[in-house]
Amino acid sequence: MRWDNLFDDLEGQLDQELGAEEIDLRAEEERLRLGRLGLRDRIRGIQEAAGKHSPTSLAVQLTDGSRIAVRPTTIGRDWFSATVVAESRHPSRCVIPIAAVSSLHLTREQVLPSLSVTAGAPDAEPTLSERLTLSFVLRDLCRRRRSLEFHLLDGTVFGTVDRVGRDHLDVAVHEVGSARRESAVSGYRVVPMAQLLVVKF
Repeated sequence: MRWDNLFDDLEGQLDQELGAEEIDLRAEEERLRLGRLGLRDRIRGIQEAAGKHSPTSLAVQLTDGSRIAVRPTTIGRDWFSATVVAESRHPSRCVIPIAAVSSLHLTREQVLPSLSVTAGAPDAEPTLSERLTLSFVLRDLCRRRRSLEFHLLDGTVFGTVDRVGRDHLDVAVHEVGSARRESAVSGYRVVPMAQLLVVKF
């Protein structure tokens, strides 16, 4: 009878040790997964969760200290596009470079979805939008000749993108809402992309 108790006790200890080892292994895998997440992954997690449920806004603090509430719509390689929330009756759209984000102010409901995504696996094929860079998006806006509002580190500029270089863009400055005509242009600015905070259209 004592031998049976001994073997039952040993079997119970072994099960406990194996269970503890499995828990430790899962915890380490989770730490490694979280260590691979980037800021764009966190934004993507919030965007995907909002798509499944009701739309939710994301409070983004920019590197100049200002804050903007947005609903992310598309996530690119180094940027994301969004709808600006509660700015007016006619919501505007914007593009925000990831480098211009100082912090994300999350609600309790946004923390877990932001952590639930898996960072891109090495063998996973990125989507088209995930491959597009900020330069590509700015070139597209240049081609469309859109009147834009540029929020820069040193202020706001209204105008149209004339051309996009590797690390800068040329903006023909003109009045808000007016079309880009040579007679309406009041000046030209060459803006380093590192100065861009938000591009609204």
